Amino acid sequence: MSKIAVVYWSGTGNTEAMAAAVVEGAKEKGAEVSLLTATEFSPEQVSEYDAIAFGCPSMGSEQLEESEFEPMFTACEGRLSGKHIALFGSYGWGDGEWMRSWEARCNDDGANLACDSVICNEAPDEEALSACRALGAALT
Repeated sequence: MSKIAVVYWSGTGNTEAMAAAVVEGAKEKGAEVSLLTATEFSPEQVSEYDAIAFGCPSMGSEQLEESEFEPMFTACEGRLSGKHIALFGSYGWGDGEWMRSWEARCNDDGANLACDSVICNEAPDEEALSACRALGAALT
């Protein structure tokens, strides 16, 4: 059985809804899943999981949330080499630049992106939630 962490930050609830769908998809495939906010996750926990799904919306000028998520993720980066991860998040404007930058950063860290990232504009619709469930399943 795979042990998976779903680590997210959400301001409006959109990314939180996506995280819940990621959890559903992983559990449907038989994984043991921990749902954690960015403040509940530390770099030391990276090694405790077979895979990690990170979720963060686009903030400001196409960047990760700066006060909680970014510091947590930066602290984890040195431990992501060879780790199976997946990324998801919502945005309110722009074209997904924050996700492309985040994916490039993860590739530079040596992480293994297990599947295509999932982004959605504003609240996730059923198509986005289905993609999040598939993302969770891909991590198992």
